[in-house]
Amino acid sequence: MKDVPSIPVDARGMRAAVVASAYHGDVTGAMVEGARRAFVAAGGLDRDVRVLPAAGAFELPVLVDAALGRDDVDLAIAVGCVVRGETSHDRVLGQAVTQELARTSVARGKPVGLAVLTVDSLEQARARAGGALGNKGEEAMRAAIATARTLAEARR
Repeated sequence: MKDVPSIPVDARGMRAAVVASAYHGDVTGAMVEGARRAFVAAGGLDRDVRVLPAAGAFELPVLVDAALGRDDVDLAIAVGCVVRGETSHDRVLGQAVTQELARTSVARGKPVGLAVLTVDSLEQARARAGGALGNKGEEAMRAAIATARTLAEARR
């Protein structure tokens, strides 16, 4: 596993939305659970994590935007898994989704944790969803919590 920076996180008093693609449900489900665990481990309450289903990765940005539009949501995590196929569809999709999630985060002024895997195989995805390479859902949640705290500091 690559070095993951150790960042202090404090989710006390925060509310999070986790929007997860239905494709490759074993992978996305493991990342959702990782995100939830990270939120609770950081002092947040399990009841303050709302999980919203998305049909696929393409639908993630609009659902994340809707969740962040609520006053009672401090951050969102986008969870998906795009596996390379025979065409360039996976790359086009991955880039479009990532760009829109970044745009949404900046426009809303709230962090979006990116747990959208773009991989060559399901084996690679599973390694990043609780396997040998960690859990990208956990990493995305920790990054979003830290960013939310830093944003609050920056706005004071």
